[in-house]
Amino acid sequence: MARFFLTLSYNGTDFNGWQVQDNTPNTVQQVLEEKLSMLLKEKIEITGCGRTDTGVHAKNYIAHFNSHCTDLITNKKHWLYKFNTVLPPSIGIKDIQKVKDDAHARYGAESRTYYYFLHQHKNPFIENFSWYVYGDVDFELMNQAAKVLFEYTDFTSFSKLHTQNKTNNCKITKAVWHKVAENEWRFTITADRFLRGMVRAIVGTLIMVGKNKITIGGLREIIEAKDRNVAGQNVPAHALFLTGIKYPKDLFIE
Repeated sequence: MARFFLTLSYNGTDFNGWQVQDNTPNTVQQVLEEKLSMLLKEKIEITGCGRTDTGVHAKNYIAHFNSHCTDLITNKKHWLYKFNTVLPPSIGIKDIQKVKDDAHARYGAESRTYYYFLHQHKNPFIENFSWYVYGDVDFELMNQAAKVLFEYTDFTSFSKLHTQNKTNNCKITKAVWHKVAENEWRFTITADRFLRGMVRAIVGTLIMVGKNKITIGGLREIIEAKDRNVAGQNVPAHALFLTGIKYPKDLFIE
């Protein structure tokens, strides 16, 4: 029995999030476990690097699983082809790596990075993966506001209510808006961990700053209140992508 990391991408549009749930069918984890168990002819249980909500996408998602299969690495190209053949078009496995037996996709991660996309002119070619925001938005002011996030570690005000988190502390190391095309913007945020709904709540609150509905001082008050009810609304899920996970190099064997 050995442990492996999968690197995969998925379009979350038609899935009820990543995690298997008793009362919610059609999750990414459920589909992967069913298909890999079928191909490998053993019960495969997959643990993901994080729980993405319904409609959220992933460009570089990491998950781990254990298997008795002895040639997953030596015959990697074959297995990648086989896995992708049975998976739906909305899920693609890009790599398989052998890791130490105690390597953990979720708890072993050093940092995670998300992108959030928005556009300001209607564009039918990006509508499914970017949020249309009408009216003037001051992105320079939002970048000033984003720097405030580095001053804090408790982000209770941006966490989904009634979660089972032991702590709401996170260390954000990057938060910046970039213009990626005419009338199109991308928010990049990196942290050691994220709370449920955190990125979408942060973006929603920064948009309030950009539309001059709150000041940068008001953003500080929202964070310090540690109250989800005072922050901005969660922006739509379809424009959010988990794009990267960083791990210590010594987790990997091959």
